[in-house]
Amino acid sequence: MAGEITTIARPYAEAAFARAKDTGQVAAWSEALTLLGALTSDPAMAAQISNPEIPRDLPRDMLLDLGGDALPAEARNLVRLLAENKRLSVLPEIAKVFAELETVHKGVRQVHIRSAYALDAQQQKLLAEALKAKLKAEVEITVEKDPSLIGGVEIRTDDLVIDGSVLGKLQRLASELHI
Repeated sequence: MAGEITTIARPYAEAAFARAKDTGQVAAWSEALTLLGALTSDPAMAAQISNPEIPRDLPRDMLLDLGGDALPAEARNLVRLLAENKRLSVLPEIAKVFAELETVHKGVRQVHIRSAYALDAQQQKLLAEALKAKLKAEVEITVEKDPSLIGGVEIRTDDLVIDGSVLGKLQRLASELHI
C-alpha cells in the first residue's frame, strides 16, 4: 500500500518541486507542504477526508482555512486539485517526496546504514567519508543497529544498495544453490 501511495504522490510532488524551483520558492513550498502534510495526518482530519459522506469541498476548505497565509496561492491551488481528484489523503506522502527532491537538489544524499553491531562515531565518520567519495555528493547518514544481519552492514541510498551483511551473503548463497 505504501508503494501505491508513493506512486500516486510522486507526480504531484515532482510538479510542485519543478514549479517551486522555477519560481525560486522551494522554501515556501516546503513549508506549505510540511504544514499540509501535518494537517492531513491528524486523525480527525484524516477521518474527514476519507469519509465518503462528507462533501469534498468541506475538508478542502478546512485545510485552506487552517493553512491561512502560510499557503502560497499555488499551494492553495494544489489543495483544490487534490480535493477535486479525491487525493487529499496523499498530502503527507507528497510532502515527504518533495523533501526528498529538495535534499537531492541541494546535492545531499540520504544514506541509511543498518549494522549488525553498534557503530561508534569514528566508524560512522569513516563510512560517511567513503560514501561521500563514492557518491560524489554530501551525505547525511542514519545508522540503525540490526542484529538480524548477523555481521557486516547494509547501506541504502536512493536505488543503490550495498549489502555487505552476513545475512545478505547467506541469502545470495541460498539463492545460487536454489535452496
